[in-house]
Amino acid sequence: MSFLLKCPNCGKRSVYEFQFGGEVRPRPAERAPREEWTKYIYWRTNSTGVQKEWWFHKQGCRLWFFAERNTTTNEVLDSYLPARPKSQSKP
Repeated sequence: MSFLLKCPNCGKRSVYEFQFGGEVRPRPAERAPREEWTKYIYWRTNSTGVQKEWWFHKQGCRLWFFAERNTTTNEVLDSYLPARPKSQSKP
């Protein structure tokens, strides 16, 4: 199914310009057991309704961003860049 996805930098484009990166979920601790990492990498809830997801604009600005999408209708409610970590902030 085709739909339009809004890149925060480039505007609305066909979803075929993007690569889906998965659901946004809390990352396990660095030294978490292998089972937690396996679940984080491979397990998907595929919930019905609004879901926060990672997307990569592979045929555009080549940046990763968040999109909040209704998985039932594919309506994109919002898209935005992740906040820059404080360690990378400009002084």
